[in-house]
Amino acid sequence: MHQVNLGMIGGGTVGSGVFHALETNRSLMAARIGVEINIRKVAVKAFDEPRPYSIPRSVMTTDWQTVVNDPEVHMVTELVGGTTFARTVILTALKLGKPVITANKALLSKHGEELFAAAEKHGTNLYYEASVCGGIPIIKALREGFVGNRVTHLYGIVNGTCNYILTRMKLEGADFDAVLKEAQAQGYAEAEPSLDIDGYDAQHKIGILASLAHGFWVNPDDVYVEGIRAITREDMQFANQLGYTIKLLGTIKLLDGKKGSGKRIQASVYPTLVPNTHMLANVNQVFNAVFVRGDVVGDTLFYGRGAGKDATASAVLSDLADAALDLRFGSHRRVPAFVAHEKRGVVVPVAEVVSRYFLRLSVLDAPGTMARIAAILGQAKIGISSIIQPEARAGETVPLILMLHEAPNGSVARALAKIGRLPVVKGKPVMIRVEDF
Repeated sequence: MHQVNLGMIGGGTVGSGVFHALETNRSLMAARIGVEINIRKVAVKAFDEPRPYSIPRSVMTTDWQTVVNDPEVHMVTELVGGTTFARTVILTALKLGKPVITANKALLSKHGEELFAAAEKHGTNLYYEASVCGGIPIIKALREGFVGNRVTHLYGIVNGTCNYILTRMKLEGADFDAVLKEAQAQGYAEAEPSLDIDGYDAQHKIGILASLAHGFWVNPDDVYVEGIRAITREDMQFANQLGYTIKLLGTIKLLDGKKGSGKRIQASVYPTLVPNTHMLANVNQVFNAVFVRGDVVGDTLFYGRGAGKDATASAVLSDLADAALDLRFGSHRRVPAFVAHEKRGVVVPVAEVVSRYFLRLSVLDAPGTMARIAAILGQAKIGISSIIQPEARAGETVPLILMLHEAPNGSVARALAKIGRLPVVKGKPVMIRVEDF
């Protein structure tokens, strides 16, 4: 049987998970692909660093360059994270013509265009299944399974930390701050959680998926992002009363455009009201899911664990199998990892994106309050579809919930700024977008 040697850069949580999974299922993979993958060397920061699975001292080194430059190493995994050292490692391996497997979403989001160009130039491939949604094979599905489809809609619950927090808030009626502290204590959230709860982790992933689905490189700065810090127990309760669940949703839509103007898409991450009847509303705890609508295939849903050493290792093993087959048969162009086939694509500003909306206002229960608010919305040509206001005594401050018809984000933002300045409105208005699929 043909043998391919692997050099691993990174032996921490993810790296040791990959080492363990490959050692466990080496013979199974060999039987399926006809190639045996042999781990030649693992570069680590320190021999005694804590790791969930042990790695024999005999295969470890602290010199990554000896691993990448070893002529007996045929392919390389980069599992260290970050955007500086990891970039150097990957570019070094690609320039040697060695396929690289990475789980590094932040690096791909920031430098993906450069890295894919380097792989093309040097006649090799860069694989990245583990960079988005852990063990869910969404990259391969978009790249290969849907190669004959135009992806018109993609919605993703792609951050397990946020999904865990929002699930607990809904099911237990808990407050955001309390659930966040418990998530940190249980290891579901980092001590400094802003990357997750402010939406930036999801922003990286949605940028990668948008690039792959639509054939032009999406700069992460063009992906509009809002996190979940402002979501309250009240929002959850009123959303449920209206038949919705709040999820942090990544949204990628193919928008209509003038003929010849190039492809226009929406790419955004923000809290969204999802109908309780939709499958995404029932994706709970730390699980991820991606809903894809193609013009040929119709609607599909991918569900599973989006993070963790084992789920990530599963995705890495899939890429290792592809890379090993590339080397075995001297081909790396079955379906390229990324092709920039759309030269005039653009992500539209969020102000131009049209949505429905959930508004929560704290208002003085006094004659004329609703009329003033409705007048401002009417001037902006924004219609109201439903109203909820709990019974209160005159003069009390009460929540007022409005569901709005479709309107551009920019129009709603301007109207809310005016509403927020009304004397009868107490506190900043809360707006959450609504998706009906």
